[in-house]
Amino acid sequence: MESVLTPSFIVYLKTVGLLIASNLFMTFAWYGHLKNMSGKHWIIAALVSWGIALFEYLIQVPANRIGYAGGITLAQLKITQEVITLSLFVPFSIVYMKQEFKWDFVWAGLCLVGAVYFMFRK
Repeated sequence: MESVLTPSFIVYLKTVGLLIASNLFMTFAWYGHLKNMSGKHWIIAALVSWGIALFEYLIQVPANRIGYAGGITLAQLKITQEVITLSLFVPFSIVYMKQEFKWDFVWAGLCLVGAVYFMFRK
């Protein structure tokens, strides 16, 4: 019986784990200021967002380098990032930003399932 923890699977797990962490930072950098800094001048919000985004890039760049060096194609990295983005954005918008659930989130997710299929098929 062959182990599921092949080197390529481990590379993908590392890449996805780092991309999840980086996307958490980026979601707050892009949208958190709408809740937390709505009364502040936009330049203050931009500077705070840039500070948060720095941490995102310190995680995202190694994630993409690990994945690309490990055999994940550029297109596969991009679609993986988009799936992670939507997967984190929906709970963020509902729980943190108190936005209403919309079925469009589900339909967009299903479209991404199709995109994943096309990017990862052999």
